[in-house]
Amino acid sequence: MRTLTRDIGSHVGEEIELQGWIDTRRDHGKLIFVDLRDRTGIAQVVFLPNEKELHILADKLRPEWVIFLKGKVQERPKGMVNENIPSGKYEITATELTIVTEAKTPPIDITGDGREIGEESRMKYRYLDLRRPRMQENLRMRAKMNAFIRRFLTDKEFAEVETPYISKSTPEGARDYLVPSRVYPGKFYALPQSPQQYKQLLMVAGFEQYFQIVRCFRDEDTRGDRQPEFTQLDIEKSFTSQEDILNLIEELFTALVKQLYPEKKISESPFPRIPYKEAMEKYGSDKPDLRKDKNDPNELAFVFVVDFPAFEWKETEHRWDAVHHPFTQPRVENVLDFKKKFKEDPAAIFADQYDLALNGYEIAGGSIRIHNPALLKEVFEVMGNKPEEVEEKFGHMLEAFSYGVPPHGGIASGLDRFVAILQNEPNIREVIAFAKTGDGRDLMMQSPSGVSDEQLKELHIKVDTKEKK
Repeated sequence: MRTLTRDIGSHVGEEIELQGWIDTRRDHGKLIFVDLRDRTGIAQVVFLPNEKELHILADKLRPEWVIFLKGKVQERPKGMVNENIPSGKYEITATELTIVTEAKTPPIDITGDGREIGEESRMKYRYLDLRRPRMQENLRMRAKMNAFIRRFLTDKEFAEVETPYISKSTPEGARDYLVPSRVYPGKFYALPQSPQQYKQLLMVAGFEQYFQIVRCFRDEDTRGDRQPEFTQLDIEKSFTSQEDILNLIEELFTALVKQLYPEKKISESPFPRIPYKEAMEKYGSDKPDLRKDKNDPNELAFVFVVDFPAFEWKETEHRWDAVHHPFTQPRVENVLDFKKKFKEDPAAIFADQYDLALNGYEIAGGSIRIHNPALLKEVFEVMGNKPEEVEEKFGHMLEAFSYGVPPHGGIASGLDRFVAILQNEPNIREVIAFAKTGDGRDLMMQSPSGVSDEQLKELHIKVDTKEKK
């Protein structure tokens, strides 16, 4: 039966079986030492010269080979203890060895933290890059965070519900990734920029409390800290208020930090709340960094930014647009009040919208939603949509709202950024297993890539191969 390296201390004097990779190999005269690595750490193994056949086989071993071995656990001699690893008080004297697979010399160094290696090399050989302890720690802590979030919200009677990955293309602020339909020529699905409409429809369906750790997709211009696909914690709640939502996310994140990152200190609790106007005037940003010592990686300065304007003028499009999204509740009494205030000064209308910033980064945002279908339709129209366009794009939402919709609201948190901050990483690519480069390419899989003429023919698509002038 396999023993993990972290557990060898409980088997002193016993023969155990280990399985893993060769991390390093050292020859000390006639003694051969290897460090065997598994998911829990490293264990030192020694091959003695009196076991001649075993010693000859061990002499072939090289880094990153996969092996099975048996050996007897013993305490290391005084002065030979390695306090830097959990198994550092022990070593295994090998009695059997099986070479499972050999390995070529890795094209990148995976013994360090990888920061000195170019991103393109790391992304091309990501399966090797992920072997380094730093990357393993990042992803394992991310998994623990996901598990903590699920337990926390489930205990509060939130239902985790999966929503579709292929749906309808609707304007939500960024370009959609389109998926052509083979069965319906000329028709397209779209990958979701967020589950916004589905989670609101779940409120219509009576679930009242929903959450999802969900993939989102946005075909945005490339940027260093942006990914075509990202993960967010999505929360929606019926019969709620802004205060209720903010208290919930603050309680969740405070408990998460306390449980998983006890070395980190939240600088102010309850989280301070700053109006959008004050944040812009005082800090020049709607995601201010309120740390007292910006060189302290263990200081966490959460801050809620509230009282956002509902609308902003899009000069290039000559129209008013929603600051957050069109489903956000403007602070008006009813449709008539909205029409009056919008006619007077659209920029003066506030929204029940809120963001959560951490150390100068936005990590969450949400709003109370419009639940009056007449008001929702009016908002769509003042944003430049003709009535027939509103019906075409959002008729399903308006119809659903006609069957009894509760007041509701929610918040979504970008988990990639949150994990990166907690792990003291400068970029979200350091906490995503198979990340794209800053310009949106997957160098390991060599995508995006072309497809065959047969595939295009099935989809009734022709590609314009002319180069852009």
